[in-house]
Amino acid sequence: MSIQINSEEFQVTEHFLQYVQIDTQSDPYSESFPSTEKQKNLAKLLLKQLLELGIKDAELDEHGYVFATIPSNTNKKIPTICFCAHMDTSPDCSGLDVKPLIHKNYQGADIILPDDPKQILRESEHPDLAKQYGNDIITASGTTLLGADNKAGLAAIMDAARLLLNHPEIKHGDIRILFTPDEEVGRGVEKLDMKKLAADFGYTVDGETLGSIENETFSADEVIIRIQGISVHPGFAKDTMLNALKVAGQLLDSLPKDRLSPETTSEREGFIHPVAIQGTVEEATLHFIIRDFDDNKLRDHETELRNLTETIVSGYPGCTYEFIVHEQYRNMKNVLKDFPQVTEIGIEAMERLHINPILRSIRGGTDGSRLSFMGLPCPNIFAGEHAFHGKQEWVSVQDMQKAVLTIMMISKIWEEKS
Repeated sequence: MSIQINSEEFQVTEHFLQYVQIDTQSDPYSESFPSTEKQKNLAKLLLKQLLELGIKDAELDEHGYVFATIPSNTNKKIPTICFCAHMDTSPDCSGLDVKPLIHKNYQGADIILPDDPKQILRESEHPDLAKQYGNDIITASGTTLLGADNKAGLAAIMDAARLLLNHPEIKHGDIRILFTPDEEVGRGVEKLDMKKLAADFGYTVDGETLGSIENETFSADEVIIRIQGISVHPGFAKDTMLNALKVAGQLLDSLPKDRLSPETTSEREGFIHPVAIQGTVEEATLHFIIRDFDDNKLRDHETELRNLTETIVSGYPGCTYEFIVHEQYRNMKNVLKDFPQVTEIGIEAMERLHINPILRSIRGGTDGSRLSFMGLPCPNIFAGEHAFHGKQEWVSVQDMQKAVLTIMMISKIWEEKS
């Protein structure tokens, strides 16, 4: 049995257009939580909208998490299911003054973004556009990211909540809604109170292509290397100065050129990726992210980077370094393999909606990566977001509508199978 929703009933596009115009960019170098206070501007709007739907327990806590419950409308005992999306956008591209544009009835022509005509969405560079003929494409105007990652997920969950409340004939158990800050900087559930969340299983709505469902992510660590040089007046530096910036530059230049980088790897290959450098003659700090699907290989990559650092620094007697590893998240498949029904119900929901499910691994992570290890097995389902973290980010209106239906169908199937 499918779910009958008329196209005019959806409000996911209206929600999305509203959310993306609120700047929620997170900051990887902030020590506060959330990393930017402006994320709470969107959190407050989401809370207001949930309360307006009649959800009495909607709450925004001091850390910026938004919680809410769609109460069960059945007498069955059903696991509590959580749907989660994150409010922040990537630090990699500005999210200030986003101007969303709707390109109706896409037919394959290049999409030129008006505020920077050099930004052109071409089908040859965005192959998923070939599946969007006749659909409506939303982009930004060319000077910012769009924020589809993950405001498409926010909008889909919000609209699914509204429609479930408006269609009591669709039976479901208790559904918990969770909106998180700081996912993009790897801290999305760092302060989350799992007892307050009180859910049994979950789904993040933070995926890309229509039909995608992901039950495996990278394992991820951050590595910080601090190189300590010796600074003296440059006029008197002969045989004395040790320039930490030059040592750092040599280390970067010594990284593998044909492997172990994002630009040379695909599928299940991991990488060592420098993402930032700061410094002076006296001290330079390099930030890396290390990724692999296999935890043992992750450690091998870190060992290779450590050995390379030791080799480079040892060539400069008197120069020292620190090598600091911070765990970020681990491959959620290590947990989800013990709860196959969570992924299976996601797949069945798509099949019932005549969406072709695409079960795959993601070369990245979601809040679900950490949630799974915190006791909430949590695969990731599509929200329709594409080309995230850049000015050519886009989303399809019709794919967001199908994400709404998928959330509703997952809720329905859990009720049926209980």
